[in-house]
Amino acid sequence: MGVPAFVVTALARSRTARRIVIMLLAGVTILILVALAPLAIIPMALAGTSLAAPAAAAGDDPTPAARGDWGYPLAGDYFKGRGFGYNPVGGCSYCSTDHQGYDMSQGCGSSIHAAGSGTVITAGSFSGWGNTVRIDHGGGLVTLYGHMQWGSLRVSVGDAVTAGTPVGAEGNTGRSFGCHLHYEVQRAGVAIDPEPFMAALDLPLK
Repeated sequence: MGVPAFVVTALARSRTARRIVIMLLAGVTILILVALAPLAIIPMALAGTSLAAPAAAAGDDPTPAARGDWGYPLAGDYFKGRGFGYNPVGGCSYCSTDHQGYDMSQGCGSSIHAAGSGTVITAGSFSGWGNTVRIDHGGGLVTLYGHMQWGSLRVSVGDAVTAGTPVGAEGNTGRSFGCHLHYEVQRAGVAIDPEPFMAALDLPLK
């Protein structure tokens, strides 16, 4: 049954009526778009997931800069914390004042890498360093990576590693005062300053 001619004429002459009709049409259009949106969004989301999946599966951690058999324990820029030697931490009664390593940070969860080739001799809780990895490089040289997140270690005792091998993630375990990597170099069981050691390998620290 058609709309009477006088109704059409009245609607055409009334601005208010035209506005109402336009608003109704706009509302119906929006409802139709909302109803149909999932039909477009879901296939796009699935396509995006399928495209991203191979990259996630194959994506490796960024590789730290290296010189020969040695490299940095972090990939890219970092914040420098305490250096080697006398470095008290204000407000931390349990932090050592005679700091035996070099603190560096990229943020909680950042990947930490072996600085050189060797064999893992510690992988787990280790004294005040919390969750720790130590690597024996031979000749009495050992590097230590302290305060890593619990559950983040990617190596085990006895594993052979090379420079750039991911060993764990930056954390705040042990006697720590915020997320960071405590990087320590030991020669014949005695901690030495990592800065001149790394500089001699053409890998200067900040």
